[in-house]
Amino acid sequence: MKETRVPQWEAESRDGSFASTRWTIVLEAGDSATISAHAFSALSELCQIYWRPLYSFLRRQGYGAEDARDLTQGFFADLIETRAYAHADREKGRFRSFLLGTLKHFVADVRDRGRALKRGGGMILQNLDDKATAEAEVQIARATKLQAEEVYDREWAALLLRQALDRLAQECALAGKAEILSHLMPYLSATEESTIPYEEMAQRAHRPVTTLRSDVARLRKRYRAILREIVRDTVFEAAEVDEELRYLCRVLTAA
Repeated sequence: MKETRVPQWEAESRDGSFASTRWTIVLEAGDSATISAHAFSALSELCQIYWRPLYSFLRRQGYGAEDARDLTQGFFADLIETRAYAHADREKGRFRSFLLGTLKHFVADVRDRGRALKRGGGMILQNLDDKATAEAEVQIARATKLQAEEVYDREWAALLLRQALDRLAQECALAGKAEILSHLMPYLSATEESTIPYEEMAQRAHRPVTTLRSDVARLRKRYRAILREIVRDTVFEAAEVDEELRYLCRVLTAA
């Protein structure tokens, strides 16, 4: 009998746990007497992923662009050097709360003690470039009615959505479906329907309307499954995923 192979993503979803979540990376690094090359690499990757919400928080607090950039890079350099993550208690909050709380302590320490920022952060955050910060600045400028922590949470939510779309795009590219995804991307929003009629999009994509609807349903389902996996990666228990998703949706739709 021919063995049926289960896709890796589906196997992970069924298992309900993942080999290395954001929290396990932090806790495993904190348990080591000295940080290993692997742990440093993993922590540096987290820095590359999560710098933007922290940068946006600092900008909304009134720091200039250069100061916010220096503080963000200095924070991550300090996080790794001082191993502040070793004191993280996963049960006391979500990963986004841990990062923001640790940043606040770092900034207060820099301000109160007049500490010089360590420029080594630039080696960690190589992707914190002009293009990336310019994109963040556009969103910050639009958030005139939001407090700094609200801007942080909105950027965090937007980041998770981008991660989900990027992962979906990678899967579609591997399956030779990149062109279909490019047509159907407007339909994947979790908060609103595309304004393009299916009949019009079917003509653009050269696919029957019924096939197009089936494609949209399948991609939406996969997109939401990926988003759940990403959110699960940042909370303590699987039972918290739905609550976190509802909160992030409220953040994104807030005026």
